[in-house]
This record gives sequence, structure tokens and C-alpha cells, in this order.
Amino acid sequence: MSDVNIKKLKKNAFRYSKVRGETASRIRIPGGLVSAKSMARIAEVAETYGNGTIFVTNRQGVEIPGIAMEDMDNVNRMIQSIIDDSGVNQEERDKGYPASGTRNVVACPGSRLCPFACYDTTEFARKMDKAIFPNNLHVKVAFTGCSNDCAKVRMNDFGIIGMTEPQYDPSRCVSCEQCVKYCGLRSVGALSMVNGKVVRDTDKCIGCGVCAYYCPTRAWTRSREHYFRLVLLGRTGKKNPRMAEDFIKWSDEESIMKIVKNAYAYVEEYIDRNAVEGKEHIGYIVDRTGFDEFLKWIMEGVELPEIAQINPRPYWGGKHYDKY
Repeated sequence: MSDVNIKKLKKNAFRYSKVRGETASRIRIPGGLVSAKSMARIAEVAETYGNGTIFVTNRQGVEIPGIAMEDMDNVNRMIQSIIDDSGVNQEERDKGYPASGTRNVVACPGSRLCPFACYDTTEFARKMDKAIFPNNLHVKVAFTGCSNDCAKVRMNDFGIIGMTEPQYDPSRCVSCEQCVKYCGLRSVGALSMVNGKVVRDTDKCIGCGVCAYYCPTRAWTRSREHYFRLVLLGRTGKKNPRMAEDFIKWSDEESIMKIVKNAYAYVEEYIDRNAVEGKEHIGYIVDRTGFDEFLKWIMEGVELPEIAQINPRPYWGGKHYDKY
């Protein structure tokens, strides 16, 4: 074991195992969508080089445990078809994954499956993965189709929540009040009846699209434009875990892509190189430099749509204990 380069092993997306002489291969599945053919390949690798089991991770990837250290090169060659299928960036073929940082980009099923989703989460997640991987920085990005947040994006550094600007055609409205009822039951109660027609409180509306889903006459429809709520700097871990705070609502895709990529430049500038494995969590860096400095970096060159609203002072209260 003394001749094993643990740092290189981890960077190649193999996990250091508690079992002497063994490792586990970590497979990226950007956006959480994988073909049946790749799943069969994963099972084949587990049977051929692993111990016949597969771990499904919290970030929608899989880990194949029980791999002998000397079989890592064989495993890398065998998972090449999986990497090709998922479209993950790679520096050299048959060498496996070129980095372990930038955790697998998570996404709920989105509009490919869910009737409540406001956009194709898988497509956006894969586009983001292409832009930020490979990279060894410890960054977590997650996408969810609507404000139900099935993907738990508020536990990530960057959480992207789908929004739609509901379009109302009064000529199609029959005043059935279905939209008002379900906005109250399944959303925030942003709709009310005024003189037999529906009125939307634009300040209260969260763009979830519940009105469009439940309207029987298509008086309510989703906007052609896709909008997003961006939440920032959620984290788990030992040191002051916290939920992400709202940063922008009614953002566009291009702005979110630029903000996330700008954040990587910020981290490269301020990261503590003496941190464990050089993977200081982005939230700790922001705590150290102050949010204003972070804001300056991430908004460089960003041109938000006119509809967008920004919260320039997110607040994390932290933990506070007292005697009972």
C-alpha cells in the first residue's frame, strides 16, 4: 500500500477504501439520466472487477466497490463507453475521469417526466457539467424543475429552481376558480378573483406554474421564456451547515451559466491552498472574504433580463445555542 499515490487515485475518481488493497470507481451521471446500456455496463464492471455490488450515491452517481488497485486501468478502459454515453469531458480516452472535484451535477427528472417542471433540467444540468468539469474544486450544483425542489437544491453551493411567468388569457377564463383553489393549496396563494376574473399578485407569485397545470381551459399557460430562481451557498458538513439563500429570481439561463463560471475564477483567486487536498468549501471562502467581494466577482459581465430581481444581501444566521 505504501507505493499507492492516494492523491492521484482520488483525482482519477477512485475512492480510497477502508479495505486494504481495494478501491471504488465513482461514475458521474450528469443530470441524473443514464441509458439502460450504460447501467448494464456498470453492472458488468461490478461483476468483473468489483465485488458484485453497486452504491447509488446521494448525488445521483454510482460507486463500484471492491475493485483491486491493480485493476484500475482495466476499469478505466471498461467505463469508457459510459463516459462517452454521458458526454462528460475527458482529457484522454481510456484513462477514466480526469478529476474528482466539481461534484456530479444533480437534477430532478424535470419536464422530460414531471408535469409540474418548468424546464428540461437534464439538458441544463449537462450543459453546466460541460462548462465546469473537469475541475478539482469542491463545488456542488443542482437543478430542480419547480419550487417543489425535489432535488433539494438548497443544500448546494448553487441551486437552480425553475420558474415560469404565467400567461393569462381572460377570453378563455370561465371563472371556475380552479387556479385560485390550487394556487392556495399547492403554492403561495398569489391568485384571487376580482369581478369574475383572476388577478395575479406579481410580488407574491413564485412562478411555479401550478395555475397553468390545473386550468381546464388553458386560460393560464406557461411562458415561452424559461426563468430561474438562483439560490446560493447551501452546505452540509461539520462546520456550520446551512440552507442556501435566495439570490436572484426571474433569471435567465445565460446569466446563471456566467455566474457559476465566474465563481470558479473567484475560488481560484481566494482559495486556501493549505486546506485539506486544496478543496476548501466555497462557502468558507465567502465567509472569509465577505459576500461583497464574492458578489463583485460572480456578477462580472452578467446582464440580467429586465424582469430579474436580485437580493444583494443574503443572510445566514448560523447556529445559536443557549442554556435551557
